[in-house]
Amino acid sequence: MNIKDLNKRYDILQKKHGAKELDSIYNGGLEKNPDICFVFMNPTGRIIASRKDWKGRKSPWIGTKNIWDLFYAVGLLDKELYYEIKKKGSEWTEEFADFVYQDIEKHKYFITNLGKCTQVDARPLPDSVYQEYLDLLYQEFEIIQPKVIILFGNQVSSIVLNQKISVSEVRKKCFIKEIKNKKYKFYSVYYPIGNGRFNIGKSIEDIQWIIKQEFNRATGDLK
Repeated sequence: MNIKDLNKRYDILQKKHGAKELDSIYNGGLEKNPDICFVFMNPTGRIIASRKDWKGRKSPWIGTKNIWDLFYAVGLLDKELYYEIKKKGSEWTEEFADFVYQDIEKHKYFITNLGKCTQVDARPLPDSVYQEYLDLLYQEFEIIQPKVIILFGNQVSSIVLNQKISVSEVRKKCFIKEIKNKKYKFYSVYYPIGNGRFNIGKSIEDIQWIIKQEFNRATGDLK
């Protein structure tokens, strides 16, 4: 099985839980043993790849600006590309999206969401919806075999780790969880987008610390 084999199941859940006029957003990045797998909540219609007329990759954060501040700040995005993203705003092409994700692969990380059901806006989803995606996310881990998994926010962390998590109480704490006979390292960090934008500095600080702790490398040298 490869990562794309899961897409049909995501599409079924999009029809059940997502906006009917939008497509699922799947994942993207290095698909074989990435250094880090970043797990966000669920996509919104701001991601232009969710449009029915988008023929390119259906990967997270295409056509957005703010999240790339975080990836650039922790050394996981080339400077020239970062400035190009900020200049383009939402005017991405399918070719530019591929170019961005080639840079992500070069920096050895993978981006996904716990829920792949695209909503028209950033409305909160109940735990029960995310629970329907949990086994599929575990299958993603099994396929890509990440060295470290970073979970964004209390809700995602609590569901994936199957325990009540408050990020403010577990910053820089490593959780070990066994999934299908393999142990994975997890960290929880603040959600850095939307209402969580004011916490992006803490997210950056913790991710920088994780990179240094896990890979013994200064921020910006995870290549």
